[in-house]
Amino acid sequence: MGINLVIAVTDWDWFQMLRQKPDLAEVNFWAPSASSFRALTPGEMFLFKLHSPRNFIVGGGVFAYSNNLPCSLAWAAFGEANGARSAQEMRARIAKYRKADPADRSDFPIGCRILTQPFFLDEADWIPVPPSWSPNIVSFKTYNTGEAEGLSLWNAIDDLRNKATVPGLADPPARYGEPHLVRPRLGQGTFRVLVTDIYHRRCAITQEKTLPALEAAHIRPYADGGVHEARNGLLLRRDIHSLFDAGYVTVTPELRFEVSGRIKEEFDNGVHYYALHGKSIEMPDNPGHRPDASALTWHNENRFNG
Repeated sequence: MGINLVIAVTDWDWFQMLRQKPDLAEVNFWAPSASSFRALTPGEMFLFKLHSPRNFIVGGGVFAYSNNLPCSLAWAAFGEANGARSAQEMRARIAKYRKADPADRSDFPIGCRILTQPFFLDEADWIPVPPSWSPNIVSFKTYNTGEAEGLSLWNAIDDLRNKATVPGLADPPARYGEPHLVRPRLGQGTFRVLVTDIYHRRCAITQEKTLPALEAAHIRPYADGGVHEARNGLLLRRDIHSLFDAGYVTVTPELRFEVSGRIKEEFDNGVHYYALHGKSIEMPDNPGHRPDASALTWHNENRFNG
């Protein structure tokens, strides 16, 4: 079957800003309108080229995830890894591409294509687009390593993997060699977006679905040995997330919500939280995404002040 690769047309300002940040773990290659993206599976290659007349591939990354988000939440998840210096700059660029009315204050929904292990090529290393690339393509084109052009693309990237000027390719875990899937190393932003989606954009405790009020919580914090993976995440309403991190609430390995008596002792309050005590949490559909029991045990033993 071979491995798929996508070549997508990129915004010069997006590329120019991000190429100056060689230590990025992830980037959001966004589209100005919400749209589905099914051309790649996680671990396949996403490459980007400049607008004509610069018909060169100038960088890429390992495709990790795709979804649609309001632009404000995409900014909250990825910040400058969206290729803009501020949320206002990002929104203005989206509005320009959408040809939006200047009076439109909508929180534009955009397509997010999240890449890990990103790399940006020096101009001397830019790769000419394949002969089949058409100047009429405004979005992207898919290639496959089972075909001559796709394999040539893969080999061109592979030839650059050890160059010191290409950090994302020089990093040993990201080397490509024979065409194969590369396990994406999820970053903080990808973690937030993935956890939001696997819980169907609802709080696991309250089923609140007001998206700006929801946050992806690490069960075991990254600073304490936790990982940016679905099984180490819970989607929580913002106030419950704060209480979870502070140890006033927890989720047991049996997947029940527990509330510490210290809320009443310290704040003489908490009736709304105590009403949820003992409630079974809502879980992701995919068993492989459900909370890790060992991470929940860690939180119960090291964070919860029961």
